[in-house]
Amino acid sequence: MASSSEGPLDHRYRGEHPVRTLAYLFRADRWRLAGAFAVFTVKHSPIWLLPLVTGAIVDTVVLHLPLRQLWTSVGVVMVILLVNVPLHLLYVRLLYGSVRRTGTKLRSALCTRLQQLSIGYHNRVSAGVLQVKVVRDVETVEQMVQQTAETGLGAGTVLTGGLIIIAIRTPHFLPVFLLVVPVAALLVMRLRTRLRTSNELFRQDVEHLSSRVSEMTRLISVTRAHGLERDALRRMDRTLRRVLDSGLRLDLTNGRFASLAWVFLNVLGVSFLTVAALIAYHGVWGVTAGDVVMLSAFLTTLTNSTTTLLGLAPVISKGLESVRSAGEVLQAPELEENEGKAQVTSLRGVVEFERVGYAYEGAERPAVRDFTLSVAPGETVALVGASGAGKSTVLNLVIGFIRPTAGRLLLDGVDMNDLDLRSYRRFVSVVPQESILFEGTIRENVAYGMDEADDAAVRAALRDANALEFVERLPDGLESVVGEGGARLSGGQRQRLAIARALIRDPRVLILDEATSALDTRSEALVQQALGRLVRGRTTFVVAHRLSTVRNADRIVVMRDGAIEEIGPHEELLRRGGAYALLHGGQAA
Repeated sequence: MASSSEGPLDHRYRGEHPVRTLAYLFRADRWRLAGAFAVFTVKHSPIWLLPLVTGAIVDTVVLHLPLRQLWTSVGVVMVILLVNVPLHLLYVRLLYGSVRRTGTKLRSALCTRLQQLSIGYHNRVSAGVLQVKVVRDVETVEQMVQQTAETGLGAGTVLTGGLIIIAIRTPHFLPVFLLVVPVAALLVMRLRTRLRTSNELFRQDVEHLSSRVSEMTRLISVTRAHGLERDALRRMDRTLRRVLDSGLRLDLTNGRFASLAWVFLNVLGVSFLTVAALIAYHGVWGVTAGDVVMLSAFLTTLTNSTTTLLGLAPVISKGLESVRSAGEVLQAPELEENEGKAQVTSLRGVVEFERVGYAYEGAERPAVRDFTLSVAPGETVALVGASGAGKSTVLNLVIGFIRPTAGRLLLDGVDMNDLDLRSYRRFVSVVPQESILFEGTIRENVAYGMDEADDAAVRAALRDANALEFVERLPDGLESVVGEGGARLSGGQRQRLAIARALIRDPRVLILDEATSALDTRSEALVQQALGRLVRGRTTFVVAHRLSTVRNADRIVVMRDGAIEEIGPHEELLRRGGAYALLHGGQAA
């Protein structure tokens, strides 16, 4: 589904009006939507036929007309009422099915786009914002379409059907309806707009209450430890009183609005009924008693329908804003360009930096500058230096998350700018400082993306990662669920699973980013043993603050302000007495 939905949306959305985008989203279901509208018109027709039937019944009784007219009118309405259930189910299947399918396609397109956008984009835009776009914004679009269709179609068919009947039965009253109904609806909406301020204040107070509750629960341990329960409750009580006061004000405002609207509409209805009755009483325009009842009923019905249509404006506005919000992702230009570039089918692991530089957008100075280094296949290179020296930027360049802004970075002699980085990353594994596990079984986490891996391969990877022993002690073994983010495991256990995931992929290039910095001494020893097996025969880049973890690297690169300060093995750098020796001495002390 991702491929089918992503393509058109990816190339179609360029910031045009959201209504046009919405129409494009529903293009594939346009005939289902047309069918839903037709079915709705039929199933909803009793609402606007009822005043006509009521008028016909009154005329039959008052004028002693043939009963055939009565039975015909009642029979038509009864038939439509009886078929309402199957028609409504068909309507739901057509409309809601179209809305759900389109929502799924839109979410799929957004997720596909997020996978294509650069790491720089993801570093700049918070995960929470993107999650809201995929979940909440699409849900808002779905709700807008459903509410607009349900409520808008109901009000629209009643309005259209009623005006048509009035134009046929009592054409002299049509201009009155065309003038009075919109004016009445607008006056009701004018009253309703006065509620916005009260609603907004109440919403803000409730949001403040939510923040207070979150703060209180987060600080309970601190509150208890210092005996501050009463202070915390006093703060909460002030917030609760504010919510109570604003809620009461909102209720009174709502009550005044409801009362004024009710009185206004009923006064209008009684006035219109009186005028219509006088016209019928004096025999003007041939208006009958049934016409008076019909016109009075239609006045209330059509006024309510117009008010309903006007009331949809905030729903539609909110939905269209969500379309724009989703469009911010769909039209984001920061894509990782891979199309048409050479596929990487094999990799020896030669990595060459030729005077590479990289500057982040808006930064005063480059994060990496004049970086020249040639790494042989199977060589382990450690990057050390103070925070901000450029180590993580070098790793991101090797992974291909960012491209050099100066110089060249070669893989097996080929410029990375000419390669499809998705195919290259099949030969890369990353073990980060905080192991990233998803809620699933140990087997699923270790064999992630390796559908062909069997139990033997998973167990072998776990054994080499020093993880098999603790996995076999778990009640469900490989099928044990790790919890969200690996919450049911210790830090060392999570890190060993991350190493097992790297081992099972048999990478040619390995990235170790502070892989042991957050571990205790015992866990670090187990992880270091596992890392020793992992790096064997692979081109490896290691970043570590603990210099004891990099002493066995083939070469250590000391960085400062984005540049290489010195290079060499551990013992040689110590003998030189330069920057590395100073760092080492500081940690030893």
